[in-house]
Amino acid sequence: MPGGFIFNIHVQTCAMETDSPLLLAAVSLLSALHMGYLTRRVGRSRMAHNILPPVVTGPPEFERTFRAHQNCVEFYPLFLVSLWTCGTFFSEVFAAAGGLVYMVARQMYFSGYVTSAKKRLPGFILNLVVIGILSLLGSIGVLHGILYKYFLI
Repeated sequence: MPGGFIFNIHVQTCAMETDSPLLLAAVSLLSALHMGYLTRRVGRSRMAHNILPPVVTGPPEFERTFRAHQNCVEFYPLFLVSLWTCGTFFSEVFAAAGGLVYMVARQMYFSGYVTSAKKRLPGFILNLVVIGILSLLGSIGVLHGILYKYFLI
């Protein structure tokens, strides 16, 4: 077009690239939805027991629900870092599978804790194992990358 601009627009989303971490992104989104669900459970417990924010004490069932959610919030950054590190530097498929197991463990933990403090342990232990494995494998992948890139080993 004389005197005008010619635009050659090529639209390609990240999802179309072969090296996009689609599985990690999917697991991250699912885990965020799961965290939202757990948050909603605390809100429903507040309503059921007529406990208005910022109060965090009340009947034992509410306190267990609140504490279970708090623990999930406290572990969430550890999970995301270990998920993405393992998936980026070791294996995306393995990390995504571990992420799904982590969410099952978190649900086991939460449901168990709401019922009884003692029933939280199976989910909590599985949660620690998954985060430990993801962190270990991610660390191995990072170490391998550092050795290869900087020391040509």
